[in-house]
Amino acid sequence: MRVSDDPEGFILANTRLLPVPHAPEIQLRVADEATALWQRTEDELEEIGLPPPYWAFAWAGGQALARFLLDHPGPVADRRVVDFASGSGLCAIAAAKAGARHVLASDLDPFAQRAIPLNAVANGVADRIAVTGANLLDNGPDCDVVLAADVFYERDLAAAVTAWLVRARDRGCTVLIGDPGRTYLPKDRLTCIASYSVPVSRSLEDTDIKRSHVWQLVG
Repeated sequence: MRVSDDPEGFILANTRLLPVPHAPEIQLRVADEATALWQRTEDELEEIGLPPPYWAFAWAGGQALARFLLDHPGPVADRRVVDFASGSGLCAIAAAKAGARHVLASDLDPFAQRAIPLNAVANGVADRIAVTGANLLDNGPDCDVVLAADVFYERDLAAAVTAWLVRARDRGCTVLIGDPGRTYLPKDRLTCIASYSVPVSRSLEDTDIKRSHVWQLVG
């Protein structure tokens, strides 16, 4: 059976439910062997046009943003939240645990769309998290807060996401970004509101601890 024939079965068979290193209040289904899982899925998924398994890891920016929300629930408490490019659902789950009224977790990857509900159930917040595979860059939903973590790693994608986030801010949304300072992060538009030393996988980030930040879009 091809990986793509049973995404949920593949997720359950190839991940373990583990606490997030920098936000241990949250558990995620993550890969034990990062490089092996990445190669196994990338080889097949590339053939059918699906992205690599970003959903199987707790990335540095997402961990920082999740930690911030758990410690400072004010920005999301009783608000409607969108978690853009949600991946594992880490930030969506953190927002729900911080008291968000409703969270829409958005991701184009069908595997992420299956992983997010599994992780939401494991953390007891499935009743407040919905998942969409729609391309929000075309027409984002009505919300109070937009979360975006680890999305500024490609030039064209970063430009499109930045423009969309600016439009969301102009509509009155609070925009919070988790990112360690990747190449295409639009720092000139952002204010850093928190910084953390985040444990990460050396096989993914070439280090064991990565300094990561929470930013607010202001300009």
